Amino acid sequence: MPLKHPDAVAAIVTALRRVHGDNIARALLAGGVSSAALTDAALSLPIGNSDAVRMIGRALDSGDFSFTPDIGPLWYARYIYEDRRASMRVIDMEMSTPDKTFANTEISLRLSI
Repeated sequence: MPLKHPDAVAAIVTALRRVHGDNIARALLAGGVSSAALTDAALSLPIGNSDAVRMIGRALDSGDFSFTPDIGPLWYARYIYEDRRASMRVIDMEMSTPDKTFANTEISLRLSI
């Protein structure tokens, strides 16, 4: 099954490889990686914070990842900013649905291929 958004997936793969190495990144993508680990990997890249956040958002919206638990079709990412006056630096995120808000550590993503 071809990827719907290969560039978004490639960016996530690159982030995970850089932090965890090639073999572990493959295992994480195949078996499931926590949204927290994915976020940490993306935010640790030598790119701007806003670029990393956009990369995460594109990957989550791509439809190329399945979520556990199944959060359904209606959800949005809520970004948590650094606790500093007027800071726009994202440090974490949550996934909100009409019924529940999930911490980043509660969500697992698996590449759907």
